[in-house]
Amino acid sequence: MTDLFSSMTFARGPAMKNRFMLAPLTNLQSHVDGTLSDDEYHWLTQRAVGGFGATMTCAAHVQAIGQGFPGQLGIFADSHLPGLTRLAAGIKASNSMAIVQLHHAGMRTPRDLVGQSPVCPSDNAEFGARGLTEAEVHQLVEDFIAGAERAEKAGFDGVEIHGAHGYILCQFLSGEVNQRTDAYGGSPENRARIVRQIIDGIRARCRPDFNLGLRLSPERFGIDLIETRDLAQALMTEGKIDYLDMSLWDSFKTTSEGGFQDKPLISVFTELDRGSVRLGVAGKIMTPANAQACLDAGADFVLLGRAAILHHDYPARLAADPGFLPVTLPVSRAHLVAEGLGPSFVTYMATWPGFVAAE
Repeated sequence: MTDLFSSMTFARGPAMKNRFMLAPLTNLQSHVDGTLSDDEYHWLTQRAVGGFGATMTCAAHVQAIGQGFPGQLGIFADSHLPGLTRLAAGIKASNSMAIVQLHHAGMRTPRDLVGQSPVCPSDNAEFGARGLTEAEVHQLVEDFIAGAERAEKAGFDGVEIHGAHGYILCQFLSGEVNQRTDAYGGSPENRARIVRQIIDGIRARCRPDFNLGLRLSPERFGIDLIETRDLAQALMTEGKIDYLDMSLWDSFKTTSEGGFQDKPLISVFTELDRGSVRLGVAGKIMTPANAQACLDAGADFVLLGRAAILHHDYPARLAADPGFLPVTLPVSRAHLVAEGLGPSFVTYMATWPGFVAAE
């Protein structure tokens, strides 16, 4: 069985010193213009100090009109480079791999944040979104690639492409949301074209050892499990990505979709022929036993979200005490402040049912 504290290499980029990666977490702490704040710097570098093998930013939007939430980190302009450079250096100082997640919210962009209608692969009445022209799709591809180039220039070890959770690339992958009739719509291959073009562009324009990951989710938002599995297998076979980050919502659930009968959802992906591509999983991984169970099921590494919010030094605590268990919910605001969350992030966590104790 793979140990949580064994190192892990990738086909490109540095190795992770353990199997813990910080999940990309919305935290609302950046400045209005997308530049890095001291609060966000502190939150992220504390996780690196706390022993995470890789520290990933929140979703960083690659276009101003792709903002998904207030206080979002930006990577769409060169004005973001000073903060990103500071952040990359701060993460890497603790021997943690530094990763930016590249993102565009698409139809899920709040109109009041960007001052115009959100965009989508095709017109969407539910979200009041307009469909992108083919030229705008090409520009979107270019802006994802440019975001990766900025991350590289800032000193990050790699980027993760956000293709999950109903955001714009997930919208392209969805046979329900994507009603295009051109080269980016229709068949699963056409709907995945934008993802492949972004991957190819990053590979062509970033250095050979630049680490590249992709986040997918296997259900919700009109996503088909079998299509996702087939895409995952194809991308692993092609070997242009270094890892696949499967956001499963619940890493321990079973599924009966796609003709399966109570099959562990994680196994749909751990059974694939990975080649040189690593597989990470996220979703309700709270205890060390949960994390180890994911590795025992065949995952290469785990991404911690809520558990990492509760303990900035989760890996270090576990390394020092094999019996370590995370604190139980709800927690006080003071606990979250002590764990490196700024005021905006603490207020946001208080909107999560049962997470922050009433005062």
